[in-house]
Amino acid sequence: MTRVFCAMLLVVALATVEVAGEQALMVHVDLVNVHFTVCNKKGRLIPTLGRESFNVYEDDNPQVITNFSRETDQPLAIALLIDTSGSVRYKLRFEQEAAVEFLYTTLRRGQDKAAVFTFDSTIDKRQDYTDDAQLLANGVRRARSGGGTRLYDALHFLIKGTLAGREGCRGIIVLTDGDDNSSRSSSSEVVEAAQRHNVAIYAISVNSFGEQLNDSNRIDRVLETFAAETGGKAFFPTELKELVAHFKVISNELRSQYTIAYRSTNETRDGAFRRVRIDVKNAHYSVRSRTGYYAPSGLK
Repeated sequence: MTRVFCAMLLVVALATVEVAGEQALMVHVDLVNVHFTVCNKKGRLIPTLGRESFNVYEDDNPQVITNFSRETDQPLAIALLIDTSGSVRYKLRFEQEAAVEFLYTTLRRGQDKAAVFTFDSTIDKRQDYTDDAQLLANGVRRARSGGGTRLYDALHFLIKGTLAGREGCRGIIVLTDGDDNSSRSSSSEVVEAAQRHNVAIYAISVNSFGEQLNDSNRIDRVLETFAAETGGKAFFPTELKELVAHFKVISNELRSQYTIAYRSTNETRDGAFRRVRIDVKNAHYSVRSRTGYYAPSGLK
């Protein structure tokens, strides 16, 4: 089953219990929140199901759902990351216009925030986080093509730096041919950082039109891994005009989420990665969610 969406948050709450007027006991409560979407076999979003439609498992062990909601109005925190390396210079103008339309049609003033970054041999902030689509559009249009490609470094920087700690559904939308020739970070480090900081990666590959890279299949598989493991989705348009449609799909998914919360039955504090699976009881539907989270560590 394909699992590809938004963010999962592990909250460790420390509660002090009063016994005979004294602070006597510290209780650790692990609350795992999973944001996800549901689609039918044709890929159409199904946003109206209830709690009884789902079962949740952690490392194949059933968990008790403590909270459930349909999230259609939660704030978004989005980093738009545009590849401006020399290999995509002929496609850049089309990418920019599709991104601008996405920003104008998706962001809600006073609620959502987005930022614009570009990368080639350097990583540049074109517009800091704001709810003003005009400022963001100006930042997108300021992008100019450059030299090498530091895709992994750019993703790692955004995940651990600018998005960490922001409220709402956190995600990166990256337009790229996926080639990386100068990063110090690895693809596995990008995935781990995104899982630890609850950031979903949406990748739009520009490999399938215009001048293609020799190793495009391997590169596209890397983008698919980023999406599937972090709770995003990968797109592989074959024509530039498809970019607008793919941005629209992302916008719709961001507005059609569910949230399930449960208290993990695994009390071990080992910092290990735990796989989470949400099953929907209707066999005609499938769930899209991230693959898991990292347990807390160092707590007694």
